[in-house]
Amino acid sequence: MTKPHVLLLGEIIHAKAEWASLSEVATLSVCDSSTPEEFIRELAGKYSDVTAVYHCPMNETKAGAIINKQLIEALPPSLKFICHIGAGYDMIDANELGKKGILLSNTPGTVDDATADVNMFLILGALREFNLPMTTLRNGNWNVGVPLSHDPEGQVLGILGMGGIGRAVKRRAEGFGMITQYHNRKPLSVEMAAGAKYVSFDELLATSDVISLNLPLNPHTRHIINKEAFAKMKDGVIIVNTARGAVIDEQALVDALDSGKVRCAGLDVFEAEPNVHPALIANENVILLPHVGTRTYETQKKMEIQAINNVRSAVTEAKLLDVVAEHIHLVP
Repeated sequence: MTKPHVLLLGEIIHAKAEWASLSEVATLSVCDSSTPEEFIRELAGKYSDVTAVYHCPMNETKAGAIINKQLIEALPPSLKFICHIGAGYDMIDANELGKKGILLSNTPGTVDDATADVNMFLILGALREFNLPMTTLRNGNWNVGVPLSHDPEGQVLGILGMGGIGRAVKRRAEGFGMITQYHNRKPLSVEMAAGAKYVSFDELLATSDVISLNLPLNPHTRHIINKEAFAKMKDGVIIVNTARGAVIDEQALVDALDSGKVRCAGLDVFEAEPNVHPALIANENVILLPHVGTRTYETQKKMEIQAINNVRSAVTEAKLLDVVAEHIHLVP
């Protein structure tokens, strides 16, 4: 019997042995198309019998990096599953895939701890305003112009998006004595909320000392933190974002920092990565990281293995282990 064809878009870095083991149940190919246009042509040729795709985050210029409506229209009828490595999948049009009957998986859970660690680092760094003293020290000016900062204990942390990462941030923050509240599309169960107070979006904005953004990027959440949202916040609020850059209107954030509405910000993600707004780079009240939330060896390997396990399940059981929320209703 002919083995199902699995196509790798991107590169396996850490789980090479686990990827190679898929050859027991599938024929493995690595996409070598040099451009997105060439890839679309080859979907009608050497990739016309592909059953499942392993998809890695890549530079937007790479073949298959962005799975949009144009590319989806060119996907072969044989393709039934796309297994993405990463919790976020905003580079993939899940709704268009669903219309074509193609199921998408991601790697939730695996990324929670590493991202929450970075999130907590940014919360502490912004509360204590560590960026300025680190800069003055390197410039040879011991504590010159460094103001008093704030303890985390007793501060109200508003978590916007209480999924796996948001809950992991909650656990860490409460270890520092912070008071947690959250907003989701709907309240969590008592067990999952674990003592965090559910509040409306506007109440979270108005009553939080620190706002942590832990929600996915989609058409409903793009620029959810904008000029109007900043106006509803406390003066001197702290903003931390480890989700996706575009959940914040970056120019509105710059303006809020300049006015003092936002005292400090901690950012691991940006609206036009790898480009960062020059005013954010210049502002000493902003702690910047280059999207390193999941960049640990352990987490990266676990993510690769999780995506590989989804591929194996796809070709052997005709089902995915981690179907994205948009496709749950498509699962038999």
